[in-house]
Amino acid sequence: MANGESKEMYLETILILSKENKTVRSVDISEYMGFSKPSVSRAMGLLKDAGYIEEDYREGINLTKKGKQIAEDVYERHLTLTKMFESLGVDHDTAVDDACKIEHFISDKTFKAIKKHFEEYNKE
Repeated sequence: MANGESKEMYLETILILSKENKTVRSVDISEYMGFSKPSVSRAMGLLKDAGYIEEDYREGINLTKKGKQIAEDVYERHLTLTKMFESLGVDHDTAVDDACKIEHFISDKTFKAIKKHFEEYNKE
């Protein structure tokens, strides 16, 4: 896990999987992201050491408050950008792919401006 983008991708994946399943395990993350089990295992160790997740044999992988905040912020960016791109006529798959690429690099200031504009536009 070399950078913040990777951290965010892992945390967002855990959030998404936790919405779908009661228990999230490394194998679920591996399958969802298409990463090898050893890579995911290493990343989970780093996330745990940094205080973003808790791992328990029975409970699986859970986000800490700190990890959940980051995951929810990234997921909100993902959903908002996807909806915005689709409203511009971009097909769903492309909108999802592009949102995933942009969500990790867009500044908070720019995202807030886009979100505000998009919300005001949709009121009309």
